[in-house]
This record gives sequence, C-alpha cells and structure tokens, in this order.
Amino acid sequence: QDFNHLRALCLSQGLLFEDATFPAHISSIGPNLLPEDKLRRIQWKRPTELQRNPHLVMDGVSRFDIMQGEIGDCWMLAALGSLTLQKRFLENVLPKDQGFQDDYAGIFHFRFWQYGDWVDVVIDDQLPFLNGRYLSVHPRTSNEFWPSLLEKAYAKLRGSYQHLHGGYLSDALVDFTGGVQVEFSLKDPPPDLEEILKAADKSKCLMGCSTSGQLRRNIELRNGIVQGHAYTVTGAVKIHYKNGWKHLIRIWNPWGHGEWKGPWSDNSPQWDHVEPKCRETLLRNKDDGEFWMSCENFQEQFSWMYICNSTP
Repeated sequence: QDFNHLRALCLSQGLLFEDATFPAHISSIGPNLLPEDKLRRIQWKRPTELQRNPHLVMDGVSRFDIMQGEIGDCWMLAALGSLTLQKRFLENVLPKDQGFQDDYAGIFHFRFWQYGDWVDVVIDDQLPFLNGRYLSVHPRTSNEFWPSLLEKAYAKLRGSYQHLHGGYLSDALVDFTGGVQVEFSLKDPPPDLEEILKAADKSKCLMGCSTSGQLRRNIELRNGIVQGHAYTVTGAVKIHYKNGWKHLIRIWNPWGHGEWKGPWSDNSPQWDHVEPKCRETLLRNKDDGEFWMSCENFQEQFSWMYICNSTP
C-alpha cells in the first residue's frame, strides 16, 4: 500500500481511510486472544473520537509515553522503549510526514525491517477498546497516540494482535533496527559483563533483558521484579560509592510502573552514600517503571540480556 497515494485519495474525497487489509474487525484481534464474549464486545475508535486535540507525538518521543495494555507484548514494548533512546533508529520506524494536524485522513504508516528490507506498513487509526479501556498499549498522556498506532502497525505486520501476545525481545530489536543482535545468558555471564554493558551504552546500542518464567508469566515477586517478563536496559554507569566504585544498571518496565524494591531502588539508603550531584543526575524518584540496581542483583534477578546495533 502506498501511503502518500492513499492519503491523497482520501483527502480528495473527504473520507477517512479504512484499511481493508487489516480491518476494524475480530479477525485483526485474532480468535484466541480473548474469550468469545469479550471479543464480541470490542469497539474500534479513532483518536479524533476519543480526544478533542489528538497528537501523534507531544514533546518528543519517550519510553515514559508507553504503558502496556491487556496484550502480552512486553517483548515488543521493551524493544520500543530502547528504540526511543536512539533517535537515529527511531526516525526510520516512525516517519515524520504524518499527524493529526495537517492533511489528516485517518491513515498512518510505520517502517519495520523484514528479511533484509524496510517494509512500509500502512494502517487506519481505528484502535480496539474493551469495556471503554484500551486493549492495546495506552498513552500516559491521553492525547498522544504514537505508541498505540505503532503497535497496531506491528500487529498488522505479524498478522494480528494475538500474534503480539508472547514473543522474543531479540526479534523486535532486529525488526526496529535492521541491526545485529547478541544475547548473553546471565546464569553463565561473560566475566567482563559490566564492561560490556558500559561499552554498549556508550556506543548507543539498543538493550533489553528478561526474567525467566516458564511456568508463571507476569507474577510480581515481593522484590518488585516480574517473572516471565521483558524489560528495557536504559543505562549503565560506574559511580563512586563509599570508598570504592559501584557498577549500576538502569532498567525500565514496559508496564510503566512496578519497580525493583531492593538495593539501589528509588528510596534505598545506598543513595545516601553517593555524592549529591551524582545522585541528582541519576535518580528520578517516580513510579514510572524505571529503577537502578547493582550488576550483581541484575545477574541474580534476570536470565537474559540482549544488545543490538547496526553493526556487530
């Protein structure tokens, strides 16, 4: 589908685009994502019906715009959270030639890497709702719609929303970058893991990690870590602590809330022994799903670490 051609056609006819190839219909949700009675209750709404002044992007694109919905696509959203930190990759996936202000015709497009090519995926902007709530990812700011529309385009690429329910973070990292990814088992990590993390952060790699949960998915442990769940790695630093050095790693939960409660978490006493200036730079004490932890705790709590960049 040619985005520019279709948009021009809709504008000339004064119509809002309806995508026959991924319709506002149960077939686009998938037959097994929800019980049948819930599937029948799904309603599709355009952002213009939900908000008086919708925007595709407001004040830039950030991981904190994302809050996971009912669909178990943390693997894709964790990769997306990392993508927001790397603008050179983001501009490929999220073209700037669209929005709700100029030439709005209910049509949007996003690009993903598939089998050696950038594929342009066109969608209409009808989003699925169940009992008045987003079925899909919902925006933290009520009138910003890039996460919901990008997720819809990725669902179309995969065949249905159901096909986003469970997947591999490593696949999504490659689909968003066309890059090369490597994964490390944290149960048997390389001896220089801390240096690898710092180097990856410095060279602007996309990074993610996941917890094991073969038997139980999305179970939140007492320490705040979720089993069978994917996270974004958003930073790695080495800081002065007491009389020595400490390697810390920063992690973000695509739920948009739910954080680690152990050492180096937002309110932990460890931060009292860090220079005030450094603490101010690093610590955002908010329930936004992002937290710091030591490299040792990271290896204990997580199973896999993923790093992706445009070259090996």
